[in-house]
Amino acid sequence: MQPPVVRESHSVAPIGPSSPSQNAEPIVGRPLPACVEAALWHADQLGGPVAEVLGSGFPGLDDVLPGGGWPCAALTEVLVSQFSIVELRLLSPVLAKLTRAGRTVVLVGPALAPHPPGLRHDGVDERFLVWVDVDTPRDRLWATEQLLKAGSAGAIVAWLPLVRAEQIRRLQVLAAHCKGPVFLCRPESAARDSSAAPLRILARVQTDWQITVEVLKRKGPPLEGPLQLLSIPGGLNTIMTPRLRYPSRLVPQVFPQEPAHAVDSVVAAATVRKRSAAEPQS
Repeated sequence: MQPPVVRESHSVAPIGPSSPSQNAEPIVGRPLPACVEAALWHADQLGGPVAEVLGSGFPGLDDVLPGGGWPCAALTEVLVSQFSIVELRLLSPVLAKLTRAGRTVVLVGPALAPHPPGLRHDGVDERFLVWVDVDTPRDRLWATEQLLKAGSAGAIVAWLPLVRAEQIRRLQVLAAHCKGPVFLCRPESAARDSSAAPLRILARVQTDWQITVEVLKRKGPPLEGPLQLLSIPGGLNTIMTPRLRYPSRLVPQVFPQEPAHAVDSVVAAATVRKRSAAEPQS
């Protein structure tokens, strides 16, 4: 004979007025903490600043950037078709503001050596400018990582023509230790690659001292069309004449090319035909 099976019965206590779930206050409609509210973002709205932002020096650009300026403690990718042509013209206003405040700006591996007189005309104090001369992609990446880990620079501008997506992701994590903005200058061909940088822009030089800026990625709705920003190099404002303000108007107009042969001309060809028709045929 098998021993009897003893089954345990579990009784469920009814939920009474003293139950914690009954006493919990409803959270619907309650305001969120300020830190949580700042981190929330609706995709149809322009994101607000989670960290500090610095004005770009271009009011039109600040209007379309989340928070109204360059983000600190985060990556900003500046894509260009050719290095050392437009990136410093775009970034010189914020770099000048930082150096005037006594904060150090570090340039990592620029394609060309910095030109102190030109930067000085743009308001950059070269006493607070550090140039890290590195050439190989490995050294550029290593120097950028060490600067981000230190977190003491007022701003970092690094030229990284060859960098992978996972390396960008690592730099974005390390950028949280940096108190200032971090700019990565990359080739225009990188626009089709994925990137962990929260802000990506494409900059091109145009005529009449203008810069075309296209916002490729931002915390907000897509931007319709590029921006046209006036960027006259420092020192030229005092000597700029109305005639030189618009260099495109100095280019001569393209006239129709003169015919290489008289027969190529329509009028000349018609004259030849009339003469040939008037000649008696033998």
